[in-house]
Amino acid sequence: MAQAVGMLEVFGLVTAFVAADAGCKAADVTVEHFDKNKPGNADALPVPLIVCIKFRGEVAAVEAAMQAAEAAAEGVSGVVDKYIIANPEDGTQKMLKLNAFDKN
Repeated sequence: MAQAVGMLEVFGLVTAFVAADAGCKAADVTVEHFDKNKPGNADALPVPLIVCIKFRGEVAAVEAAMQAAEAAAEGVSGVVDKYIIANPEDGTQKMLKLNAFDKN
């Protein structure tokens, strides 16, 4: 059975590190690659970069990590969106490995 995944989009890389740290301290989860997105309206945002944090683990652990990470992110620059997939299918598993940080 696949591990659950929690995805938390936040404003900025510093917020992503703070949120990931809080999530990992709150529950038995691992963090997969961060992903980034610079939206078209970047100048209108609090921080012109959106970063997605991906937590992996048992469903209850991912839920606890997401709650802690969201609270930590709200204390920095904020949360854009969040979602938990309890049992990702194989095609989704492949997509979760993609990230834009190693792209030019």
